[in-house]
Amino acid sequence: MTRVAAIDCGTNSIRLLVSDVRDGEIHEVTRLNEIVRLGQGVDATGRLAPEAIERTREALTTYVQIMKAEGVTDVRMVATSATRDAVNRDEFFGMTARLLGEIRPGAVAEVISGEEEAALSFRGAVADLDPSREPFCVIDLGGGSTEFIVGTAAGDILGASSVDMGCVRLTERIMVSDPATEAEIAEAEDYVAELTERVAEQLPLAQARTFVGVAGTFTTLSALAQGLETYDRTEIHNSELSFEALQVITDNLIAEPAALRAAHPVIHPGRADVIGGGSVVVNGIIDMISRHSDVHSFVISEKDILDGIVAGLVDRLAEAAG
Repeated sequence: MTRVAAIDCGTNSIRLLVSDVRDGEIHEVTRLNEIVRLGQGVDATGRLAPEAIERTREALTTYVQIMKAEGVTDVRMVATSATRDAVNRDEFFGMTARLLGEIRPGAVAEVISGEEEAALSFRGAVADLDPSREPFCVIDLGGGSTEFIVGTAAGDILGASSVDMGCVRLTERIMVSDPATEAEIAEAEDYVAELTERVAEQLPLAQARTFVGVAGTFTTLSALAQGLETYDRTEIHNSELSFEALQVITDNLIAEPAALRAAHPVIHPGRADVIGGGSVVVNGIIDMISRHSDVHSFVISEKDILDGIVAGLVDRLAEAAG
């Protein structure tokens, strides 16, 4: 048995997945999420804020301690939109090298392209879906960017696109009031509409039979739609949400102040101020799908880029074994 770990550090959160590999099969051991807002202010300043790097360092230090305690022998950490945009990213990567080197010498966070991020998310998100529902379009809505990838259950990629719209980016760039004003909401909607139309031009959306939403905005919306009193991954994973019902929830979230959103037991306190921006993105994606497809629902997956990273580590182990 081999124990490996994946870490995804995005604009809003840093997440850990520890898994066992036994006879080529993957078994989840630990999955954790910490909202650190690494992308705080990056859109405006082009720099990672010192306090954001420190929050991330503290969370990663805890993850390294957990990996040591659980006997992890290999780790891959990917860093996405916030670090792609920052001019002082070397400070961040030096910190990750010092910490991750305690697990595997030479390990360091990797900046990955939007296209690789999409491919990893796709591999994780479709792992538990019925192949008869292919082709799938996986939508990974993050803090700074959103990745779209259309492909088959076997992993054949039909098209991928990454655009700079996410819950943190929209909140910091446009929806700065609490709650957002009508003018801010309209501007955000126009921004999302422009980018989603670009996605529609790049991808074969009409071929997709199932649209799969991953990451915190989508999973939180599923918890709200189901009326869950506590966040329950087993209830959220592979749940299906109709566009019509979902837009009632997103419209309410957009109109609410952050304090009221934070009162919902399934909304993480660190997500309350940005889920309105995420909801604008979701509404724009719904509009795009409705224009280019006959599908009227999302399947929500709790599996995502972390699971794709672990699967890649398993492939690497198999290749090394010959």
